[in-house]
Amino acid sequence: MARIIVIVEKLKDWNSYYPVEQLMTPKDYLVNWDEGRFEKDGNKERIKIINLCRNYKYLSNGYYCSLLAEARGHSVIPSVKAVNDLSRSFLYNLQTEDLDMAIQKAFKNQNPSEGFSITIFFGRTDREQLQDVARQVFDLFPAPILHVDFEWNKKWEIHSIRPGSLNALSNTDEDKFASALDHYSGKIWRKPKAKKKYRYDLAILHNPADALPPSDKKALANFIKAGKENDVQVELIEKKDYARIAEYDALFIRETTALNHHTYRFAKKAESDGLVVIDDPMSILRCTNKIYMHNLLKSNNINSPKTIILSSSSPEQLKQAVDEIGLPMIIKIPDGSFSKGVFKVESPEQLIKVTDDLFKKTALLLAQEYFYTDFDWRIGVLNDRALFACKYYMTKGHWQIYDHSKKVKKGVHVGEAETFPISKVPKHVINTALKLSHLVGDSLYGVDVKEKNGKAYVIEINDNPNIDADVEDAISGMDLYHNVIHEFVRRIEEKR
Repeated sequence: MARIIVIVEKLKDWNSYYPVEQLMTPKDYLVNWDEGRFEKDGNKERIKIINLCRNYKYLSNGYYCSLLAEARGHSVIPSVKAVNDLSRSFLYNLQTEDLDMAIQKAFKNQNPSEGFSITIFFGRTDREQLQDVARQVFDLFPAPILHVDFEWNKKWEIHSIRPGSLNALSNTDEDKFASALDHYSGKIWRKPKAKKKYRYDLAILHNPADALPPSDKKALANFIKAGKENDVQVELIEKKDYARIAEYDALFIRETTALNHHTYRFAKKAESDGLVVIDDPMSILRCTNKIYMHNLLKSNNINSPKTIILSSSSPEQLKQAVDEIGLPMIIKIPDGSFSKGVFKVESPEQLIKVTDDLFKKTALLLAQEYFYTDFDWRIGVLNDRALFACKYYMTKGHWQIYDHSKKVKKGVHVGEAETFPISKVPKHVINTALKLSHLVGDSLYGVDVKEKNGKAYVIEINDNPNIDADVEDAISGMDLYHNVIHEFVRRIEEKR
């Protein structure tokens, strides 16, 4: 776990709180810093800085403490990005637009004629109805103390967000601050319970309520077991644990990813905090957009079904798609997953109706050749090596692996799967999967490939492929989980 250092403008600012082992002034940290104090057996400790300077104005002590912390490879709250974002209202106004729904819900019984303010300590507020808003504001601008003002302007809006100062807190707020800090990082003044110390700490981000998780409960338990056997403590975390990311050495995302989603924010934050991340932000960015992937396949001469990019501003392309691709054809939204946002159209009239509906949500679509086979190969790849190989069969009576159609009464129907040794998979399938994954990155991918007339055709690449118990691990068993953990360990040690 990280060593925590608290920086205060003046030591007396901490008089109201419990003593801490590592309490510093800006001078201690900026001028008298000794890196050697935090080395053990030639290895540097991970350091977490809680910067409680009285202000973070440009070129102030507070600003420089956050700036130098990042330069030294220390994790710091607030980050320089948060400091800069909070310095200009137009920057934080852009980032808080997504909070509108949560704000309206929280203020539904609030008198519009009255302004409203809250103070947020490490993402927590004593205003219960605003706790969700407070957490999301803290996720966007992680700072120890935040003052947020709301006002009515035809609807409730955030009027201002500004960092607070420790020395300006009232006695009541000091108690709230201490409680929030204790919750944020109890090891500052509480001795942790004796437990086995592991070499590294790995967080697995998952969503227990996900109907189609990338890894089921048994697989997650296998990752935890493999971690212990490799001296790595694996902990399952959820969306609410965003502020804790810096406590770990690595992050493994086992939740369906998207760009406009907390999974991407987790990946970005983990990467900026110096963690090893699978899947990394760039892989998410590249894999979740089929427009990007179509161009990558085309420019590198990798076989894929015939595809045309459709634009909402060019309706004449629909006739071109029918002429060049033929019917039936497949229409895809750029960022769908698990067969969602994929439609089979069998007539020009149906094509017009489907695209009209979809163009209300996206400026671009893909029209793709209907390329039916009984199964898709799924090749799991990690760091340019094939990890597992499966045949995913189409759902009975349906043309996709996942059947989301209305005729399915209970949940989603999923086709059968069959796992093969890598040596039994056609070489051109493996080679095609490895060629594409190498172009995307060195992370964990699942490449879907169809075979036709002795050739391999890429259907898509997934940045967080399924690893489920008794499916993807049916051949390799626990070795599959050990291989993933070994790769995390290798990358952590490489960083150090």
